[in-house]
Amino acid sequence: MNYPNGKKAIAQVQQRTKKNTTTFSNRGMTLEDDINNTNIYYRTANLAIIHKKPTPVQIVNVNYPKRSAAVITEGYFKQASTTDFNGIYRGTYVDFEAKETKNKTSFPLNNVHEHQINHMRTIVEHNGICFILIRFATYNQTFFLPAVKLFPYWDSQFTGGRKSIPYQDIKEIGMEVPMNYPAQVDYLKIIDQLYF
Repeated sequence: MNYPNGKKAIAQVQQRTKKNTTTFSNRGMTLEDDINNTNIYYRTANLAIIHKKPTPVQIVNVNYPKRSAAVITEGYFKQASTTDFNGIYRGTYVDFEAKETKNKTSFPLNNVHEHQINHMRTIVEHNGICFILIRFATYNQTFFLPAVKLFPYWDSQFTGGRKSIPYQDIKEIGMEVPMNYPAQVDYLKIIDQLYF
């Protein structure tokens, strides 16, 4: 069978098949992308006001090859960032970190930084809702772990304990976050169950 341009259909099918097998870009969204899309839905539906925190950067050098095409060539983080997301839900301050791991058996604690833990402790002390979302990419599962359940694991690593949280522990002490549409990581359902 030929198309009007004279090319055979089989050749075009083979070409498309070859293209599809050699490209692996955009094979799925990251946890952060999923959360950003969820937050847009929450804001649009007037359910919550949650945003990704911008990372403070000091721009040192900018190259202007064209007036309309400035390129930042040198910059530095002004300070260590705290957590990834914050905002308000049902009149309560919400603050959380999002981490993704390809590890199948545990979540390495070195994915979290001490200044982030200190920040989380402060939020908890002031009665804010604070947690970490952990995605096990291999299983495509995302877990909600309240900060207060993270702290004992963090502290025990300095007194001879594990430097990771076993996957089974996270399944037991955390809650799996439902993946829905349009709320791709519907963490408000977990907040409702645990805090309201």
